[in-house]
Amino acid sequence: MVVTGLGLISPLGNNVGDSWDGLVAGKSGAGPIRRFDPSALDVRFACEVKGFDPRDYMDRKEAKRSDLFAQYGIAAAEQAVRDAGIQNGLPAPERTGVVIGSGIGGIRTFEEQCNAFLTKGPRRVSPFFVPMFIPDIAAGLISIRLGAKGPNYCTVSACASSAHAIGEAFRLIQSGTADMMITGGTEAAVTPLAITGFANMKALSTRNDEPEKASRPFDKDRDGFVMGEGAGVVVLEDLDTALQRGARIQGEVIGYGMSADAFHMTQPAPGGEGAERAMQACLCDAKLEPADIDYINSHGTATPHGDIAETLAVKQLLGSHADKVVMNSTKSMIGHLLGGAAGVEFIICLLAMRDGVIPPTINNDNPDPECDLDCAPNKAIERDIEVALSNSFGFGGHNVTLAMRRYQQ
Repeated sequence: MVVTGLGLISPLGNNVGDSWDGLVAGKSGAGPIRRFDPSALDVRFACEVKGFDPRDYMDRKEAKRSDLFAQYGIAAAEQAVRDAGIQNGLPAPERTGVVIGSGIGGIRTFEEQCNAFLTKGPRRVSPFFVPMFIPDIAAGLISIRLGAKGPNYCTVSACASSAHAIGEAFRLIQSGTADMMITGGTEAAVTPLAITGFANMKALSTRNDEPEKASRPFDKDRDGFVMGEGAGVVVLEDLDTALQRGARIQGEVIGYGMSADAFHMTQPAPGGEGAERAMQACLCDAKLEPADIDYINSHGTATPHGDIAETLAVKQLLGSHADKVVMNSTKSMIGHLLGGAAGVEFIICLLAMRDGVIPPTINNDNPDPECDLDCAPNKAIERDIEVALSNSFGFGGHNVTLAMRRYQQ
């Protein structure tokens, strides 16, 4: 299974090149919230997408009828398809599907329409309210726009949503159900209600005076994650299909593992037991040994319990080889995109393999002794990468690991 197209909308750039340059340079995408007045909130900063204009991808009317999360997803999907060298329509529409993950969907629309209902009455609720906020609408709109008539749905598993999406797309091609899949995730949850909800459960960093230093994965002084937004979408293809049309191959997908903690609504299982089982399942699926792993893009949200649990899980899985692996957290720069995180981080793994560069974990100034793996602290690392893993763990105990390999002809 191969990847032939990449598309990114992130807090560091509205395309793959700008986003990747910012990541390698260790640039923070965090800053004061600009989209609305956050002065009444306890947390007043986030990693927002900057300078995005939906009219680069759709007309004004369509943009007005699409929530921001769908706009991001459409933009990233169009970038991915163009990057895959697909022009003048999909080569086999009935054999092309779309699976896009989103943990929350159109919460901005939901908040706006609830406010309209409560302050102006039921007649002021938009007839587009429901189709704008339902999480599956990004997948639906992408299929309509591109003419993809194969399998089409949305995966919703909190912060593992787009990892499940990519994994399920992988399985659909493996099973012969589709030849090509457009897959990944999108999220736009920098809204008053979402920020307040996460802040009130003490999940967010409160460093309002230093937003760029707030996301501190594996650092002893970490105090929660920073909300991010954006989308990461890829084109997956059967290898034969890709070769037949002369596509540029950007990497292979070789494994998909998943598990459930069955433990707690928001906290990881003790010792990262569920995360370890997801990683182990992924290695088995990919027919990999621990010594094969070169790089792990961690879930790494900078929460007190989560970072320790993931570190323990990796050490238990890899044994002595864990000391030879780099496990960074790019959430230190782009924040946590919730259901869109894994789509972006999957692409980061492919780019790291392509260029032989692992982006840093910034703000790792006071390393936690319980998070003692190499996280590329504060500086990018040049390293040949043959095999990479991407971890994603969601509220509810959802664990997903994806494995990628550098493509060699």
